[in-house]
Amino acid sequence: MRAARYYDQKDIRIEDIERPTPGADDVLIDIAWCGICGSDLHEYLDGPIFVPGKGNPHPISGEEVPITLGHEFSGTVAEVGANVSDLEVGQHVVVEPYIIHEEYWGKENYHLTPDQNFIGLAGMGGGLAEQISVNRHWVHPIPDNIALDEAALIEPLAVAYHAFERSGAKEGDVALIGGAGPIGLLTAAVAKAHGVTTIMSELSKKRIETAKDTGVADHVVNPAEQDVVQEVMRITDNKGADVGFEATSVDVVLNTLFSAVKKAGVIVNESIWGHKPQADLVQLVTKEQDLRGTIGYHFSHEPSIKLVSEGKVNLKPFITHKIGLDDLIDKGFDTLINHNDTAVKILVSPTGKGLEE
Repeated sequence: MRAARYYDQKDIRIEDIERPTPGADDVLIDIAWCGICGSDLHEYLDGPIFVPGKGNPHPISGEEVPITLGHEFSGTVAEVGANVSDLEVGQHVVVEPYIIHEEYWGKENYHLTPDQNFIGLAGMGGGLAEQISVNRHWVHPIPDNIALDEAALIEPLAVAYHAFERSGAKEGDVALIGGAGPIGLLTAAVAKAHGVTTIMSELSKKRIETAKDTGVADHVVNPAEQDVVQEVMRITDNKGADVGFEATSVDVVLNTLFSAVKKAGVIVNESIWGHKPQADLVQLVTKEQDLRGTIGYHFSHEPSIKLVSEGKVNLKPFITHKIGLDDLIDKGFDTLINHNDTAVKILVSPTGKGLEE
């Protein structure tokens, strides 16, 4: 089968590899769609980060470069192992793409356990391939009212859901989201679904339009045209935002959050940084703010699926492009790196099916 394989910085190759064979506890999945994630872009530009480099195999997967990429994906069950009795061939599913020591599966903070990593970054197959075999534990069925292309966004939605949980935000609060990329937009969607007023800061015209058109942002501020802090203070009667979300890995955005979030407020960092930020921690200290990290998800897929199934979050408007595997770099990575004002979420069809839609 064909797959996108990561070798090194700016070295991703479309190659033929062997198809996976499911074990007794596994589910073989025909991949329908796989999203290109910001983490994939960081690996391409600055990596290897999560990807295990040459001579440094991951302790659980045992794999090192080359690695099949892709961790935001949906698909159809093609085959189930002998011990799998609760899924059927043809059923639509998504995957919680963790690589975690089995002794921690389903336990408290399983996402923070030693050697934790991700399918599609540290081995065990990936969504940028025609098929993948995954242990049943990590496979989540999706209801019929969620289309497979939308389902490919369940994984980043789960990231947003967990980040929202980390913030402690509640109905009636005001949230400032720095960056209207996929994670920022989905964070706003989750916040809106929970009754939080959302303010988004974004430069990209396309992403500003998406934030407005989807309704996930109650207010959108373009920092090239307006002072973000002043606008937040105006909207909140000079109180400041209750919570802030950093979703850009841009220093000035993080520092803007320190200024715009209220005293004793909470700031959640969602970004995977490719550099050490110049952070204005004086404000963090003098305002007694909490700066919280967040990684991945923790029992977040099921409630995320429920939000979509119940119509509280609409994922379709965030899908701006669909491409084939051969166009991964030229129409996928290049677009998101050099022309990100034209795209939000780009989905890849490893088999080419669905591109005529």
